[in-house]
Amino acid sequence: MANILVVDDEMGIRELLSEILGDEGHVVTTAENAQQAREQRAKGAPDLVLLDIWMPDTDGVTLLKEWQRDGLLTMPVIMMSGHATIDTAVEATRIGALNFLEKPIALQKLLKAVQQGLTRPQPGDLPRPPLHQNRMPLHEHAAVPHAPASHVPHAPAPVSHGPVAAAAPQPPENGLFGVSFDMPLREARDAFERAYFEHHLVREGGSMTRVAERTGLERTHLYRKLKQLGVEPGKAGRKG
Repeated sequence: MANILVVDDEMGIRELLSEILGDEGHVVTTAENAQQAREQRAKGAPDLVLLDIWMPDTDGVTLLKEWQRDGLLTMPVIMMSGHATIDTAVEATRIGALNFLEKPIALQKLLKAVQQGLTRPQPGDLPRPPLHQNRMPLHEHAAVPHAPASHVPHAPAPVSHGPVAAAAPQPPENGLFGVSFDMPLREARDAFERAYFEHHLVREGGSMTRVAERTGLERTHLYRKLKQLGVEPGKAGRKG
């Protein structure tokens, strides 16, 4: 889990990125302009910043320069824009930006860029030792195979959850998943879709990534569909 700051003047972008990154287990803070971003940075360095380039008060490149000048660019920053030129992206990278994402942002590119940013050690970033992959002494690695045998029986445990989750909702006698055949088509369809997605959220333990794969939907579309149906992924996942 990481603390991520999303800076974008578009509310829809802030909400969508917050939902996606929150589902990945991160704590997300948002800012709609450069001034709010400065205030959030003054409270402490986040683990990563997603920074829009074009904003009404101060553009993202100028804010990046400020942080670099004042010694505040101690966290990875990923720039975002739907209108930036190659020269702008190159300039941001030269100043210190880790990556550049073009809007509309593809989900897999977003997650990959965030993962790279969080796993890449930053120069002088001592408070975050987990980013260094080779912290464990060799003798600790050697001790792993000699773990007590009592731990072995617990290894297959996760496999047993599959059949339990898969057997979740059963169709009642008066209809399909509680959907009456006397309902108007639109209402019946919405009710079925709610039950359908809740079933898969329970089955996949609330993982939006696995539900997207299971249902064949692009993840951004899945978020919007669940919001339209009034289904909360976190609550539905906990039912399992």
